[in-house]
Amino acid sequence: MQNHRKAKYINPFTDFGFKKLFGEEANKHLLIDFLNQLLPAKHQIQDLFYKKGEQLGSGELDRKAIFDLYCESQDGHKFIVELQKAKQNFFKDRSVFYATFPIREQAERGEWDYQLQPVYCIALLDFVFDDHKNGEHYLQNIQLRNDVCEIFYDKLTFIFIEMPRFKKKLDELQTHFDKWLYFIKHLENLNDIPTDLREEIFEQAFTVAEIARFNPQQLEDYENSLKYYRDLKNVIDTAVQEATLEAEQRGRELEKLERIQLALQQGFSVEQIAKLFGVDESEVNRLKSR
Repeated sequence: MQNHRKAKYINPFTDFGFKKLFGEEANKHLLIDFLNQLLPAKHQIQDLFYKKGEQLGSGELDRKAIFDLYCESQDGHKFIVELQKAKQNFFKDRSVFYATFPIREQAERGEWDYQLQPVYCIALLDFVFDDHKNGEHYLQNIQLRNDVCEIFYDKLTFIFIEMPRFKKKLDELQTHFDKWLYFIKHLENLNDIPTDLREEIFEQAFTVAEIARFNPQQLEDYENSLKYYRDLKNVIDTAVQEATLEAEQRGRELEKLERIQLALQQGFSVEQIAKLFGVDESEVNRLKSR
């Protein structure tokens, strides 16, 4: 990875970078274009406005929800757009909890027929969300369905994009959405605009992301955001490495135990096995007594 001081463009996985690209009024056309790649034709956005990113429950004891971006389209459709840098416990529960706020805020005083506007919760994930899922299926589109897999309710949609699973190269990009994901994933490491991304919307995005255009305060804010991101990634990478080493060590120990058991079955003495495998005789006797 390039040294961030030499990088030409921001890292969009930082809080600052993500909100610079998609969370500013002057750049909302970028968010609209990105979201429209994910939305059905009936919910396409012509315009949107940003809403307060912090929501409070109806009671004092209700927990707060803090969204990265919260916006509403010209038709009143609600959008929570988030960047998730690391796995969290109860991630699904958290997503459902967050979805309740744009639903509950639609309640009207007095008589109300309970008709709701659609709510979309969209998360860009900088990690693999479902380890049991194979291949490069990086996009999950989730709605409520019944027991025969028919859509029960189409006004609440969760869209998860697992960025590590997106591995297309420039010459493999087929759709406008592919280009957006490539732009987001590789932006920090690009020095020039690739020919395949020479479209007006991406040229505008590259301009917004150019670090040289930042004023001193923006540059400081970005540096702080980038440091936090890299510190977090380092902690996560270290934890993964340690877990891998621990698993390998357990695997080696299990293999040794299996070989000791086999030696016992073949009639080797406790003393012979202890010397052969470099273990105490008491450990061999413990295995023998099982």
